[in-house]
Amino acid sequence: MNTRTEAGFTHVDQDLYAKAFQLLDPTPEPTAPAALAAPTLASLILATAPPVHRPGPVETTLTDALAFLDAHGWAKQRLIHPEGARCSIGALRAAAGARNAAYRDAGNLLLDEARRQHGKQWEAIPSWNDNHTGAQVRGVWEAAIQRAHHLNI
Repeated sequence: MNTRTEAGFTHVDQDLYAKAFQLLDPTPEPTAPAALAAPTLASLILATAPPVHRPGPVETTLTDALAFLDAHGWAKQRLIHPEGARCSIGALRAAAGARNAAYRDAGNLLLDEARRQHGKQWEAIPSWNDNHTGAQVRGVWEAAIQRAHHLNI
């Protein structure tokens, strides 16, 4: 029986093994910290730019309703005036498109602001709307929009 004990392997480059293991385990070796790169114009702009505000559904509904009042007019004693003007509730309905959560929450915030400015006796938006001047109503709308903005709702 002839058993060959000499393997006859060729020598393998150790760097090749290191590269193969690095591909299998890409955990970087700790290195010395690199010099900080000079800031680019884009990174400077992004670092100094304030965060972008995205209005929530309540703020959007209130803002759209006030814009509707500005465009079509404000009314008392009726939901919709024959010439197109609306009361506060009519403007909210036009802006919301449906009696959804944004409509309800915007109405609650508007009524709460009306009570803060004009007293706790107001039980509903229509009665408050009909008993105040256009300037008073607009002031409540603007304050409600600011509150929605600050609450991010």
